[in-house]
Amino acid sequence: MIIYEITATVRTDLSEKYEKYMIERHIPDLLETGFFSGARLTRSGENRYRIQYEARDRKALDGYLETEAARLRADFLAHFSEGVELSRENWEVLQIWNND
Repeated sequence: MIIYEITATVRTDLSEKYEKYMIERHIPDLLETGFFSGARLTRSGENRYRIQYEARDRKALDGYLETEAARLRADFLAHFSEGVELSRENWEVLQIWNND
């Protein structure tokens, strides 16, 4: 599994709008592409967020980046042309432990 992780630092006055957009539009739209099996949106403090998308493998992530990323990034920028700083990283999952 590959985790496609985006960290966002959001200007305080945009935090509520950002959360609403991510929950109601962006994350569902990204999952609808079929390249990811799940996602998590987390917050640290008032204006720092981490989104983790779970891709089955590198091929799925590459497919997303090649065919869908530009469209979804453009939509994001149409809503947040300023006030949001993003960084992206890819993580390869080596092992998962569950304590269920």
